[in-house]
Amino acid sequence: MENITKTDRRIIRTKQSITKSFLELFSEKDLEQITINEIAERANVNRGTVYLHYSDKYDLLDKCIEDHINELISLCKKQEANPVSQGMVYNSKPVFDYIRDHFPFFSAMFSNQRASLFRDRLLHFISASLMDKMEGPDNGHVIDNELNAQFLASAFIGIVEWWIRHQMPHSTDFMADQVRKLFKKNQIYPNVMKRS
Repeated sequence: MENITKTDRRIIRTKQSITKSFLELFSEKDLEQITINEIAERANVNRGTVYLHYSDKYDLLDKCIEDHINELISLCKKQEANPVSQGMVYNSKPVFDYIRDHFPFFSAMFSNQRASLFRDRLLHFISASLMDKMEGPDNGHVIDNELNAQFLASAFIGIVEWWIRHQMPHSTDFMADQVRKLFKKNQIYPNVMKRS
């Protein structure tokens, strides 16, 4: 059993090293210019080890995106389960904390021109989360729910992107508070705003 644990830890460390090396390269150049050899060399592993875990650099990028989106989904589901929290956009501090803690990934995703796949997935996840919140009976349907969700999600991602591109100039507490105030001021978070 101890051998399995050591092996598992070694695999996790190897994958983390590969991912870290890949993200460093991804923040320096376009995906097309990155080679598996460069990733392996920077991660201090051989090419075969990279291919053992990922079919190619596109698979590696896809897995990186998927892992972080899944972590954000999990984080937001925990928040949704907490009746005090009132949702991700209204209480976005855990999201900003997560982004701060994984800054190299998010910085690479937002700084690289080829990262539209990540942005699209993040936009889809946030807008779907918001759509769920807008389905309440007290929504007056003045604005179409899907358009409203897209608007809110785009605004939220724009703020996150600004914060990352400016090297996180404000604390996560400050950012979460500002997002909540912006959305409350504009009365664009239905149901939650009416209760607060």
